[in-house]
Amino acid sequence: MKIGTPLTSTATKALLLGSGELGKEVAISLQRYGVEVIAVDRYPNAPAHQVAHRSHVIDMTDAAAVKALIAAEKPDFVIPEIEAIATAALLEIEESGGCTIVPNARAIQLTMNREGIRTLAAEQLKLPTSNYAFATSFDQLKAAVETSIGYPCFVKPTMSSSGKGQSMVKNAAQLEEAWKYANEAGRAATGKVIVEAGVDFDFEITLLTVRALDSNGIVKTHFCAPIGHRQEAGDYRESWQPQAMTETALKSAQEIAEKVTAEIGGLGLFGVELFIKGEQVWFSEVSPRPHDTGMVTMATQRQTEFDLHVRAILGLPVSTDLQSCGASAVILGRIDKKSVVYHGLEKALAVPKTEVRLFAKPEAFISRRMGVALSVADTVTEARANAVKAADLIEIQ
Repeated sequence: MKIGTPLTSTATKALLLGSGELGKEVAISLQRYGVEVIAVDRYPNAPAHQVAHRSHVIDMTDAAAVKALIAAEKPDFVIPEIEAIATAALLEIEESGGCTIVPNARAIQLTMNREGIRTLAAEQLKLPTSNYAFATSFDQLKAAVETSIGYPCFVKPTMSSSGKGQSMVKNAAQLEEAWKYANEAGRAATGKVIVEAGVDFDFEITLLTVRALDSNGIVKTHFCAPIGHRQEAGDYRESWQPQAMTETALKSAQEIAEKVTAEIGGLGLFGVELFIKGEQVWFSEVSPRPHDTGMVTMATQRQTEFDLHVRAILGLPVSTDLQSCGASAVILGRIDKKSVVYHGLEKALAVPKTEVRLFAKPEAFISRRMGVALSVADTVTEARANAVKAADLIEIQ
């Protein structure tokens, strides 16, 4: 792999489609290896905009706008961070041979829409999943729940992230509201929802899975230690690493993750979500990019999930070694306000073995992630307690 000099004619260029907190860390990792970074998002001054060499604001669901920008910038790599992207445009760009779509355009199409990836996993790869159905009307949704899915169930947009548009439905009286919410709050309007049967699981994990080249140029699959996490309304609030589980369950989880990521193909890091009960494992979802729960690796691993993604993309060697037990806890906005002010950072950083990352988003919302507290300790329990304590000490006004 040859890398040029940023802002010169030899530059190796990466264009980020999506410039949130995950994109910001990817941008920093890219720049450590001398890559010129162009950050793109739908609003100005997004987190990655603030550290990139250049930034742009466009509607990333507008195929013409995406193609025009890529034609103008001529990046070597296009790295999507979010779901709401004109995936058909990426397929055209990939077919033209002008740049590498990470991990590839088919992967983005499959994983940006729950219908594609769930159908692939359950019907083609025959992986264990929860019972599910798709619906394009409330009547279809109601019929699916009453005839095959049952209660409790989960209604989700086919295109969303961070819990947006997701509802747990306990009874028939809640179903119509869940249908409306899924159609209104998703990343992009698809006119279709997925309803999933509840799974009786002990815990949920993210298994960060890396496809990278070895010294002979052969693709090898690597796994980080499993990450446990706690969610509220479908959005992550805490994560910790490692999540304790049996060797049998871990082996099954790795086998499932390798099957699905091998079918998707390409190079990079994938966040594979799985349900675990004893030694049983069910596939849930996969993201072809760093995962929000994986922010804990900024404390626990020498090579963070962002470093691993970048190194794999660039054809560099990777190491998924775990250095310490650790945890992350989200710092929520808790107010709707622009140009907020943060208080209590000195108190949060006084918590033992704890760090804080403020995302510097230009606007806060009540449930928006504005930062994360990271902590390491001798045990996961201690690390979780310290991370939560530190997060609670940050006040946003």
